[in-house]
Amino acid sequence: MANHKVVCWMCGAEVKDPYVNLCPKCGGLLTVKMDLSEVSEMNPEDLRKTQIGVWRYAPFMPVDPANKVSIQEGGTPLYKTEALGAEVGVPNAYVKFEGLNPTGSFKDRGMTIGVSHAKELGAKIVGCASTGNTSAALSAYASKAGMKCAVFLPSGKVAMGKLAQALFFGAKVLSVDGNFDDALALARKMSEEKKLYLLNSINPYRPEGQKSVLFEIWDQLGFKMPDRVILPVGNAANIWAVYKACMELKEIGWIDKIPKLTGIQAAGASPVAKAFEEGAMDFVPEGNPETVATAIRIGNPVSGKKALKAIYDTKGYATTVTDEEIIKAQLLLGRKEGVCVEPASAASVAGLKKLREQGVIDKDETVACICTGNGLKDPDTILANVPKPIPCQNSVKDVERILSEN
Repeated sequence: MANHKVVCWMCGAEVKDPYVNLCPKCGGLLTVKMDLSEVSEMNPEDLRKTQIGVWRYAPFMPVDPANKVSIQEGGTPLYKTEALGAEVGVPNAYVKFEGLNPTGSFKDRGMTIGVSHAKELGAKIVGCASTGNTSAALSAYASKAGMKCAVFLPSGKVAMGKLAQALFFGAKVLSVDGNFDDALALARKMSEEKKLYLLNSINPYRPEGQKSVLFEIWDQLGFKMPDRVILPVGNAANIWAVYKACMELKEIGWIDKIPKLTGIQAAGASPVAKAFEEGAMDFVPEGNPETVATAIRIGNPVSGKKALKAIYDTKGYATTVTDEEIIKAQLLLGRKEGVCVEPASAASVAGLKKLREQGVIDKDETVACICTGNGLKDPDTILANVPKPIPCQNSVKDVERILSEN
């Protein structure tokens, strides 16, 4: 574990109260500042003495491995998608499939670190507001740690595959009257009164685990950085986490190339993309976000300003894709590569296709698309967009007839 401190992202003030999630001085978000002096004396190859996964990168993490709460998260495949790459005109396209984490999404990376830190603090109850994936991950890790878990869900519009996981792992699931932002406000109030330890992405320890996805991409490419990393953007902590990983690797001299971080939002929930289009450093929240991609249906992203900094500092990009483009990309990835992702995940692939067509992405770039969740998280959306089963007589002749049809 590297030494660290929690500081305000805006004014730099150090914050020591573990239940405070905003700077008491300026109201800014908090972040973890790592002391990487000991890590700088290592070589990248030293990391490979440990099995690939989040905890391979423990020297970059602000939690003592002795308090580790793990379900073997991370170590997800990085697919070289040759058929997809040929289809969209980017031969060196890769997909980092986070849907093969234990609960089926990238949120497991943050929760292993977040819940491990909660264990360090002696917390008995953890909680989060969630549109689905966060609740599934936190519920599982709380169960593993023997902690109580409270999940605050916006009423309706949560994929059943995600809600089922939270219930299955034993969380107290509370359906709050309102949208995600209303649910988060209630969860934050509980945290401020120290009635639970909040593990939404506003928690500075969560993104520390999530930054491991960038370490893995770099590791899986033979300690080489891609030219660009594309991510779906909802609450925006993940793109900040990837940026933070890049900065830490650069700080210790392990890399000299930073990938262009590219954020993709659904057209109906796009405050960060709109701010980028206007060249703004801050965003205007959207009151009624709407998209089929429930995991990124967020109008007031907590880490939106951090996401914009990550994009600008890396000379990256941000844009929107429509629900139709998302569904087409979801099916394209399935039909070309045999990878089943949820709609929000497909936003990164839809963004790759759109930005290549617009000339923003060059055909010679090496691009890694992070696909954040498994398609089985939201089977209803899949079933609504694929052909129905074909009626068939119990005969070889009828099967041959059906197979011969286009």
